[in-house]
Amino acid sequence: MIDVPPLVQRQTFTRPTAEQVQALGGTPTGFIVDALGGSGALDYRLRPAIAEQYAFCGVALTVDAGPGDNLALVHALQDVQPGDVLVAATGGFTGCAITGDLVLGLAKNCGAVGFVTDGCVRDLVGLRTVGLPAWAFGVTPNSPQRHRPGTIGFTIAVAGHPVAAGDVVVADLDGVVVVPQARIREVLARLPQIRAAEARADAAVRAGARLPSFMAVDATSAQPPPA
Repeated sequence: MIDVPPLVQRQTFTRPTAEQVQALGGTPTGFIVDALGGSGALDYRLRPAIAEQYAFCGVALTVDAGPGDNLALVHALQDVQPGDVLVAATGGFTGCAITGDLVLGLAKNCGAVGFVTDGCVRDLVGLRTVGLPAWAFGVTPNSPQRHRPGTIGFTIAVAGHPVAAGDVVVADLDGVVVVPQARIREVLARLPQIRAAEARADAAVRAGARLPSFMAVDATSAQPPPA
């Protein structure tokens, strides 16, 4: 007899520590990007479905659902741990929603703190009530199917950006940033210096500075040369 693989395949993965996730929580995404060397944000077209529900920090639980289907996403509810962010790849398909208020309400009940997809969502009235921040390419009332193969816990591409299960995903008004698990310690080590530099720059602006510090010119060098 030929073994038929399951429609939804799972892969186990290691999560970062709660202390690491907590240390990244509340950090501006711009600071995190700077600590990553200038990149790490997902596609700028991703927007929060509910404008005032945008912020989260959690561990990526990755789902490759494929276009027009949410079977793998529904199965992933069994894998959600408190503090997870469900990240669902659709291949950028926007012909229908991958999920709405019911599935995301269940995800929140399982402990999820956020949702990200390169597809669409639906049921905005219900999503507002659910209160789970959901980032997507758009909103459409079209509904998905539930019969295509998919994966849970594998590395996926969200609008071309790789996201691995166990990465940390942070969102604020500026967008969504992914911190690879292998670089969490590096980012945390760099953040104090970045925060201090930002604080100094903010203070200089409030004090009336007109140019950034790297353009500052010594007053003596600005004097005309002697005749």
